Amino acid sequence: MGKNVGRFLAKNGFEVVPIVRKGGKKTVDFGQVVISENLAESSLTGSVKGSVALLHFIGKGRQTADSSYDAVNVNLTRNAVALCKKAGIKKIIYLSGLGVDKKSTLGYFISKFKAEQEIVKSGLDYTIFRPSYIMGKNDPLSQILAGQMRKGSVVIAGSGKYRLQPVLVSDVAQVVTKAISAKQFSKKIIDLVGPQVVTYNKFVKDLVGAKAQIRHVDFEQAYHDALSSSDSQFGVDDLSILVGDYIGNHKKLVDISGIEFTKYGDMLQACRLS
Repeated sequence: MGKNVGRFLAKNGFEVVPIVRKGGKKTVDFGQVVISENLAESSLTGSVKGSVALLHFIGKGRQTADSSYDAVNVNLTRNAVALCKKAGIKKIIYLSGLGVDKKSTLGYFISKFKAEQEIVKSGLDYTIFRPSYIMGKNDPLSQILAGQMRKGSVVIAGSGKYRLQPVLVSDVAQVVTKAISAKQFSKKIIDLVGPQVVTYNKFVKDLVGAKAQIRHVDFEQAYHDALSSSDSQFGVDDLSILVGDYIGNHKKLVDISGIEFTKYGDMLQACRLS
């Protein structure tokens, strides 16, 4: 997300300051890169002082004993808010998750809701996006499916009837760019979803094509593997989010943004794996 949105902004006249962790500098080909471990370094303030917006895309989708959801999703958001205040940045744009809600019991969603509340209560102007699956070249889910293809088959946990609402990363870049200054995005929480709802079965079949064998595994077994094996490509919360069947309001997104979103079939042409 950061690379794609950053490149789009740089190509459209914005001065971009990419903030990356140590070792990530060589992967960024735009802007004056700044190194930061946790967004709390005092030296960081001068590098971003007076910026019109901070785009906060840092997030963790799978926690470990050494790196919890709260440590990344909540604490780094708290640091991002503090950085905005120290640097005189009045706007923050945050990527949360589709399905996040105050009533959530899922650890990932709880941490994202807490992060949202850090922003909402900060006094800053904000736009919080709740995205479905964001498609693009080498996105995380595509990489997982490609890895499974190389091993001979693509695995679907359970029925596969749960749904996605994919959106293309280039469309996301356009929406985020508008959200930086357009008043209609001010202090809004918006579903970031594409124009078509598809089942995971259909999505996998469409994306990998006819060359890959697709097999279903019992969801309970997939959940057990995710719980007990560090080699599992999907984490426990990844599976819970997939089967959550979360669908967003695309019409509202179109009305606010005014952009024409890429159709599902065209997304597939851009990202097909086979």
